Order: sequence, then structure tokens, then C-alpha cells
Amino acid sequence: MTNRTCGLSDGISRRHALARMVSVVAGLMVHTTEARPRQVSVRLETGMGSIDVVVECSQAPITSADFLKYVDRRLFEGGAMYRTVRPDNDPGPIKIDVIQGGVTDENKFLPKIPHEPTSVTGLRHRDGTVSVGRNAPGTGTAGAFFICIGDQPELDFGGRRNPDGQGFAAFARVVSGMEVVREIWKQKTEGSLGSAGAQVIAPPVPILSAHRCNC
Repeated sequence: MTNRTCGLSDGISRRHALARMVSVVAGLMVHTTEARPRQVSVRLETGMGSIDVVVECSQAPITSADFLKYVDRRLFEGGAMYRTVRPDNDPGPIKIDVIQGGVTDENKFLPKIPHEPTSVTGLRHRDGTVSVGRNAPGTGTAGAFFICIGDQPELDFGGRRNPDGQGFAAFARVVSGMEVVREIWKQKTEGSLGSAGAQVIAPPVPILSAHRCNC
């Protein structure tokens, strides 16, 4: 009897302990889910109107986290949309249609981040995709982002725009304000094809603010 009673007591204790463990783990999972949402909405207020984007936190966690640091620290304020790339000013054989912008004060840039290719994230450079400019892999920062006008498959992993074939790090998409993006894309530049200012918007379109929203 004594052994059986002790055994029953041990079993109950183990079940209680297991139940507590499950409860704690479930709580941690809920907390983690709340702390790391799958998507975050951000509004960019520019001198030509608002652009609302959805940041894909779960698919591109490294690049998304970097972009949100710039947003939350208000580092984009005072920045601009400063570059437009289109057929009339793109001298490369692999042409693309994008606008680029972000921080314009060198002192506001955060450290570079690892390259997060589309082969890993599953994202693609479609109309309205927001992505990160770079030179060699690992030299990019969300402080210099670009927005696609039309589908741009040559910017994906395996694309030919960058000779290394690694593509660019897509991390968000425009959900409202593509008309603003297209108007910025059409803006005059400082120079003509072949000149240093061929892709530099004159004057740049200011970024007035960038903040999280329920858009």
C-alpha cells in the first residue's frame, strides 16, 4: 500500500509539473508571438504624399528589424527619396524601374546587416516591393531602400542586375500610395543619360516622417 500510494503521489506530482511546464511554454509562445509580429505596417510621409508599406517580419527578419530601427528611432526624418531609375537614365544592359531613398545624413546610418536573399525569404521583387540597396553582400542597410515600379525579377536571387547573382533583400511591399511612388519615379533629374546626376532627383523628395501605423 505504501509503495502504491507513493507511486500515485509521484504520478500526480509529475502530472502537475508537466501541466505547469506546458502552461509556461504556452505563455512564452504567446509572448514571443506578441513580441515578434508577422507583419508591421509603416507609413512614409513624403513631400508628395503618403506611402503605406507592410513589413514582412517573419519572412525577412534581419532586414525588417533593421528597417524598423530606422523607423522607431526616427532616423528617416530629414531624409529623402533621392534617386529614380528608369529606361531613359539607366545605362546598364539589365534595366530596372525603381526609386530609392532613405537617410541622407551619413551620421545617421546604422551598422551594415547580413544579406538576406530572396532564395531564403521566399519574397520576390514585384510591383511595389520594398528592398535594400547594396554593393557586396553584407554592405546593405535599410537606411537606403528602394521601391520597385513593376515586376523586377532581375533583382531576385539569380537575377542579372548584380553580377554576383545574389540579388537584393526584399522585405516589404507597398499597400497604398503607389501613385505617389510613380510620381516620384517620373521626377526630373539633375542630368541626362551618361552624366553623374542622371538618376539624382532634382530636387529630392523629402521624407517628412516614418512611423508604425494601423494602415
